[in-house]
Amino acid sequence: MAGCSSDVDLWKVPLVALNVTVRRKLGLYLNPKNTVAADWMTVAEEMGFTYLEIKNYEASKNPTRTVLEDWQARSKDASVGKLLSILTEVERKDVVEDLRPQIDEDVRKYLESLQRKSEPPLQVPEVDSCVPRTPERLGITVEDDPEGAPEMFDAFICYCQNDFHFVCEMIRELEQTDHKLKLCVFDRDVLPGSCVWTITSELIEKRCKRMVVVISDEYLESDACDFQTKFALSLCPGNKIDIYGARSKRLIPVIYKTMKKPFPTILRFLTVCDYTKPCTQAWFWIRLAKALSLP
Repeated sequence: MAGCSSDVDLWKVPLVALNVTVRRKLGLYLNPKNTVAADWMTVAEEMGFTYLEIKNYEASKNPTRTVLEDWQARSKDASVGKLLSILTEVERKDVVEDLRPQIDEDVRKYLESLQRKSEPPLQVPEVDSCVPRTPERLGITVEDDPEGAPEMFDAFICYCQNDFHFVCEMIRELEQTDHKLKLCVFDRDVLPGSCVWTITSELIEKRCKRMVVVISDEYLESDACDFQTKFALSLCPGNKIDIYGARSKRLIPVIYKTMKKPFPTILRFLTVCDYTKPCTQAWFWIRLAKALSLP
């Protein structure tokens, strides 16, 4: 299996590059309490978590996964290189040696995806090179200007298909009222026939000022929603979430129905707009609209 190049600086590769398989295997190594080898609690200490935070993580079914997600969300130092350094420092070289090929493969795929997004458009004699036109940049949404002006939005809506009826209500309340906001709803605004991941990345990073994440039990099972959320978080330098969310793109989690599953830990540091509380429903749309209208 081809891994990443030896000249790659893993300290500059964000933790988001590691996929679910590697994180699950890390849990298999670190979750069991071990009186001999270092476990997840030792790793969490090295990551900078406090004693009380670590005690709270003990209630998690998969504390290793929770710690990784929270570290990724709040620390500018959370990188693949730092993680490998911590595992080495706590004398878990067995974990590093076993998972290194898969980690290298994840890093390779992550860097390739970044490279694809940054590659310049192919120039041919028949096309005016002064105005680059690629499928990723123009003609991806219904209202894109054929002359080159991309359609811009106030917010990208991250949702799963089971929650689309609530997205329709969001359209009515935020677009078809005095708020006059412009939402990017994938099923309505994106033209068919393009690569989903490329288009989604383009919209979140360059076309939308913010992202609304519709949280539900079904959202937690959606690979597309998982990608969109983690990609938006990865736009923040060092993967650090400050009071303004990921970089200039404030992530706004929205809950509109009661959940049976726990709220995603990767978003728990962000303020939630909760539609399930009867006492605050009257203010829900006003608060959400105001958040999306800020400069």
